[in-house]
Amino acid sequence: MDVSWTLWVLTIVGLCALIAVDFFVGGRKPHEVSLKEAGIWTAVWIALAGLFGLGLLLFAGGQPSGEFFAGFITEKSLSVDNLFVFVLIMAKFAVPTIYQQRVLMVGVLIALVLRAGFIGAGAAIISTFSWVFYLFGAFLIWTAWKLIQEARADEEDEEFEENRLLKAVEKRFPSTDKYHGTKLFVVEQGKRLMTPMLVVMLAIGTTDVLFALDSIPAIFGLTQDPYIVFTANAFALMGLRQLYFLIGGLLKKLVHLSYGLSVILGFIGVKLVLHALHESGVHVPEISIPVSLGVICSVLAVTTITSLYASRKQAEREAAAGERGEGTTAEERDSVDARP
Repeated sequence: MDVSWTLWVLTIVGLCALIAVDFFVGGRKPHEVSLKEAGIWTAVWIALAGLFGLGLLLFAGGQPSGEFFAGFITEKSLSVDNLFVFVLIMAKFAVPTIYQQRVLMVGVLIALVLRAGFIGAGAAIISTFSWVFYLFGAFLIWTAWKLIQEARADEEDEEFEENRLLKAVEKRFPSTDKYHGTKLFVVEQGKRLMTPMLVVMLAIGTTDVLFALDSIPAIFGLTQDPYIVFTANAFALMGLRQLYFLIGGLLKKLVHLSYGLSVILGFIGVKLVLHALHESGVHVPEISIPVSLGVICSVLAVTTITSLYASRKQAEREAAAGERGEGTTAEERDSVDARP
């Protein structure tokens, strides 16, 4: 897809305008986000992504449109996994509920800027070294295996661990342990101090970059067009703040999400390896975008259904166990009361 600099500029300006509207309408005044507000904005961002994909279909054809939708759905599903870590970060820094939406907004913007750099570097490497597809493919397959191992380990007591960049910032700049509204810096006793608000924003933004290490190769496995890669990432990330508040309570119920994501990453890894072999002159079948889109959607649907079913069964077992425990306690009380 041949994209002019004019289209790039118009796209970036359009995305900035959408972010500005999101900020002034929904995020300018700190408040506790309701499920209704989160649901409306989530639907708006998904609708905008759908309209953008339809625009690609009308003006660029079915191939770019299919690649965008496949990339958007993949990035969106991978971003849901990010929310688990965001929950840990919010708990780690004890972020007040009314400030969480501001933290997520700025943190996601930081992540989007950093991802743009990753995408530019990835596009440059791919255009120069075609063998990098082997590395991307092998890395995604390895990541898929690691996800399965982590899911089977079932580490419920996981805690957020600050990355080196965040530790360096905290060490370099003196900070206060109290929140001062949405202020990033305050002056106390003549000293300029960094507030926890800035620290947690940096934590959200920089931690997301770690997730980009697998999501960027994944989307390059679906399309090598930098424009589609960037826009798919942008639309997936910009609705992440509202998604956090919408499904925050459901995250623990998605018990099979890691398995589903591992299947998707492994599938894209195999697709990348096949593409690399094809580019090297080896006659192997390549996986088309419609097939990729079908596999991704099917895996996510099955993962969601099985997760909700397993969570419901677990809740029923816990409820039954609780009832049995209460019955035993009552019998013991009766026997004690009957003693002479």
